Amino acid sequence: MLVRQLSPVTINRIAAGEVVERPASVVKELVENAIDAGASRIEIVTAGGGKTLVRVTDDGSGMVRADLALSVERHCTSKLIEDDLLDIRHLGFRGEALPSIGSVAELVIETRHADEPHGWGLAVIGGAKDEPRPVGVSAGTRIEVRNLFFATPARLKFLKSERAEAAAVTDMVKRLALAAPAIRFTLAGADRSTLELPAVSGEGARDARIGQILGRDFAANAIPIAAEREGVRLEGLAGLGTFHKANSLSQFLFVNGRPVRDKALLGAVRAGYADVMAGDRYPAVALFLSLDPHEVDVNVHPTKAEVRFRDPGLVRGLVVGALRAAHLAAGHRTSSTHGSATLAALAQSMDRARSASAGSGIAMRAAYPAGVYDWRSAPERPLAADAGGPAGAGAVGIPADLGRDQSRFADFAAPSADARPHLAEPSEDRLARPLGAPRAQIHATYIVAQTTDGLVIVDQHAAHERLVYERLKAQLAGRPASQLLLIPEIVDLPEEDAARLLERADEFERLGLVIESFGPGAVAVRETPALLGKVDAATLVRDLADHIAEWDRATTLAERLDHVAATMACHGSVRAGRRLRVEEMDALLRDMEATPASGQCNHGRPTFVELKLADIERLFGRR
Repeated sequence: MLVRQLSPVTINRIAAGEVVERPASVVKELVENAIDAGASRIEIVTAGGGKTLVRVTDDGSGMVRADLALSVERHCTSKLIEDDLLDIRHLGFRGEALPSIGSVAELVIETRHADEPHGWGLAVIGGAKDEPRPVGVSAGTRIEVRNLFFATPARLKFLKSERAEAAAVTDMVKRLALAAPAIRFTLAGADRSTLELPAVSGEGARDARIGQILGRDFAANAIPIAAEREGVRLEGLAGLGTFHKANSLSQFLFVNGRPVRDKALLGAVRAGYADVMAGDRYPAVALFLSLDPHEVDVNVHPTKAEVRFRDPGLVRGLVVGALRAAHLAAGHRTSSTHGSATLAALAQSMDRARSASAGSGIAMRAAYPAGVYDWRSAPERPLAADAGGPAGAGAVGIPADLGRDQSRFADFAAPSADARPHLAEPSEDRLARPLGAPRAQIHATYIVAQTTDGLVIVDQHAAHERLVYERLKAQLAGRPASQLLLIPEIVDLPEEDAARLLERADEFERLGLVIESFGPGAVAVRETPALLGKVDAATLVRDLADHIAEWDRATTLAERLDHVAATMACHGSVRAGRRLRVEEMDALLRDMEATPASGQCNHGRPTFVELKLADIERLFGRR
């Protein structure tokens, strides 16, 4: 078989298959070029979900005739300094985007440099290039892409519906806008509602842009992130553990201003929320990682969506540690959306009650016409004084023997609420505490506390579970107890895996796992963490070796110990159904206020819901 060189058009189409996956990829490449050009305003217009039209207009630096002609040639770029792939400081640098797009679509570029008297235009249709021609345009660049993949119909078949593609474009614009808060973004078109993101500048600009993208609820339920380690800095906002989503679309991650969907970073975020969120939910975060460009390789993925760090363990440790520290700093704080959801549920319940009441009122008026109602024939009869009714009931004309038949009230013998706390009026200082003063226990499961301006409902089991868990974790902070194996277990491994494990033998020993070399390609396990109980030492060691090979960091054992502690906390906490004394309720509330991350249990469920008095009064029409 003869070897031949592919034609430039075919080469560009192959490159387009790697760089241009869908309309959102086109938007990404063009908007990144606009950002690199120093634009202050970027307007994106789409039609047909981006399949039939993508137009990006900016007021950036623009191009002169010679630069325009080179911009549609492969591997021509103005962003790579001295061909140093280790010093990349722009979003684009490979010079593949425009020729790749032009090879599979109808591409028209119109641009004018600020120093030029007029602009220049150029078209590339299915890989065929025109010569630059003079055009009259404002300073900046306008790029129009029509009929995406018309030159490669097979790729067109794999695109999703217009609505799905339009949603992907919107998500991409939001991610790029988060990285550039000083730029005004407009996304419009016949296939969508207009998205306007005004430019913000000065201190707090990034947080303001995050609020524009992720909404008020996120801003109200987010905690600031700021951490630095060995020249790597992490900033941004992270949602509380009780503020979670059904998917990962609300996770925005950036490396040196570049939006990424990197598996290593997503895994680190997951680990940072490991003990404050349910396994089937996703946190909402906007995190910005900054480090020396020489410490990260952004050229490992065709679309630059993934990166590779020189020290992945350092980055993972920074992200996990910063998120956990932020949860600890948040204390007992929980998501405000739970209170809103509770109020909404109460409002719906009251609406149903009003409807039922109105219906029963109609039935009552039909059964008892006006003027003939007799309370003696009412289906619900009041109790007499000697049957537990109000004292002096007979004095208002109710026969004394009317309430002696108690059979219909047998089901009410067991109270659903313990309201003994009302016997002792709470002090002002207790009411002023964040979780207030206990006033009742409902269904032997929920504690109702009164605050200065509302009330708090606490799930006693979930709350105590978090308290016990944090105590167990504090015990693990030191060297956990280990159990000595009567006969050391010998584990055979590849030599490189055994070497990695032995390099971290001291770290494992601090966690209660003692290993030592047993010849080439083998380790001897002498002690295992007592908290793990009976454990398969060989499987544990092999899992650790695999984890270190992937992440270059031994986190599996520590995370497994945390999981065991969470299980023990669940079984060792106050169970639902146990009646608590007033003193016990008060002690639980005070411990919650002093315990980090007590706003949610180990499984991510909220431990309490707060309702403001003003909101409750609105339910009853008092406001």
